[in-house]
Amino acid sequence: MSKRSEAGQQFRVWSRSVRLLHLGLIASVIVAWAFREDLGPVHEVAGYVALAAAVVRSAIGLAGGGYARFGQFVRSRADTLGYARQVLRGNAPRYIGHNPLGGWMVLALLGCIGLLGASGWLYTTDLFWGYGWLAWLHAALGWTLLALVALHVGGVVFTSIAHRENLVKAMLTGRKAPPRPGDVG
Repeated sequence: MSKRSEAGQQFRVWSRSVRLLHLGLIASVIVAWAFREDLGPVHEVAGYVALAAAVVRSAIGLAGGGYARFGQFVRSRADTLGYARQVLRGNAPRYIGHNPLGGWMVLALLGCIGLLGASGWLYTTDLFWGYGWLAWLHAALGWTLLALVALHVGGVVFTSIAHRENLVKAMLTGRKAPPRPGDVG
């Protein structure tokens, strides 16, 4: 399938698998958070689904292609700081895939979900059952994930407004407006 769509000259950015994994992460994190006080089977299953989705998304990021590949959107520290300065000045360029801050956010979210899944799993083992520090770590990671999600959503809203582009729709459809002069792709 070509990156250009016949309908409306949209440009395909994210594959169906990346979009489904993104939606699966959203749903499983919401369910795990909603059942955080119970810590029963619903919380556990949602956590394992989130962990599995994060692992698969990480594999796609390492071995996949196009805009899903980490190498395409994870930028150097200097590039990321330069981009952050452009954002503060109000002249940041539009990126076809993830912008440098968004790229690092992807890694932070996947890493946090991975650590949450690992700490949750460890807590169910005989070796670590009932350890207070592990329960504290798992809870702290949960709150960290909530903060990261809030920053991520804020960044999506900010970037959508700044570039007059509905990034939520783009993630649902996988398509964005084609590259324009000045875009980074």
